[in-house]
Amino acid sequence: MLISHLQVRHLRNLHEVELTPSPRINILFGENGSGKTSLLEAIHLLGLGRSFRTQQYRQLIESGEDALLVFSHIDPTGQGAPRPLGISRAREGELRVRYAGESIGAAELASLMPLLVINSDTFALLEGSPSVRRQFIDWGGFHSDPAFISHWRGFHRVLKQRNSLLKCGKIDSRIRALWDAELVAFAEPLTALRNAWVEALKPRFDEILGELLNGVEVELRFSRGWDAKRPLAEVLDENFERDLRQGFTGSGPQRADLRFRVEGQDAAERLSRGQKKLVVSALKLAQGALFYDQRERACVYLIDDLPSELDARHCRQFCRFLEKSANQCFITCVEPELLSGLWQPDTALSLFRVERGTISQCAAPGDQDER
Repeated sequence: MLISHLQVRHLRNLHEVELTPSPRINILFGENGSGKTSLLEAIHLLGLGRSFRTQQYRQLIESGEDALLVFSHIDPTGQGAPRPLGISRAREGELRVRYAGESIGAAELASLMPLLVINSDTFALLEGSPSVRRQFIDWGGFHSDPAFISHWRGFHRVLKQRNSLLKCGKIDSRIRALWDAELVAFAEPLTALRNAWVEALKPRFDEILGELLNGVEVELRFSRGWDAKRPLAEVLDENFERDLRQGFTGSGPQRADLRFRVEGQDAAERLSRGQKKLVVSALKLAQGALFYDQRERACVYLIDDLPSELDARHCRQFCRFLEKSANQCFITCVEPELLSGLWQPDTALSLFRVERGTISQCAAPGDQDER
């Protein structure tokens, strides 16, 4: 179990709510605009310090209030010793994060409660910009190797400096050589970790996709951002004049991407909309499965309006994969009947009705009385 208790105050229309979630499957149901997605947003804020819906933090704070608060007890390693985690965001902009009585930073917060979001935006993963797919890869790299974040930060720091020099125009060749060498020093281990994670993901992705989309094989390939047959230092040197004219570095890990092919063609062009959703579903399920295999820890899935994205048969298959995993899931829907009957009798399932910013727990299928 990750989250054993959750309190939310002054986040959108959630004035003050409190719940004790199931360690496994939690279904949040109610009419559109009732606050279901806002509760997922609160958990996302708790785990990453930001919303998945907006970058305008003031939109998160309830009208007339000075700050929002999300407080919980979490057990990151599943050792049976939950500790308090709280996050507050003031209308003036101050962000405070406290875990077990201590202030912590963004990277430590992200490592405590690994989050995976599945919503309507996620299903554009195949067709979205490369930056979306890099974020997908970097989630895996960050959670699979402690050294990843230092390489990632170092690379982006040097890249920013190199781009600043390119914008200035003429650069002394000795200075350029120094920055290029430092860029390569961060780029190579960063790329190696990204590639290793994608290679580890492939068999899990293939297995899950084979059940969700039988008969269609999707080749998953990592593109590192420059010609794989040539050293990055050589590519940077050869493309320097072009970079100078453009004012930015055109080759490197900042151009990394994931490529999806079906029978040699771009999967985004070959697959139907429904098939694309199943491919992305397999990616996200494989992502969580690999995390558990590598870290022996559960993560938290935030799944917004699942029945509207998948048909009944594939929704049932998707839920079966969630059920077999050790992850804690928060799933929203309008009609609880669409999801509540998809689970095995022994699955730890909790149902919560969300209505006008209030939350109440209801009897799950098989229970005799409301709890």
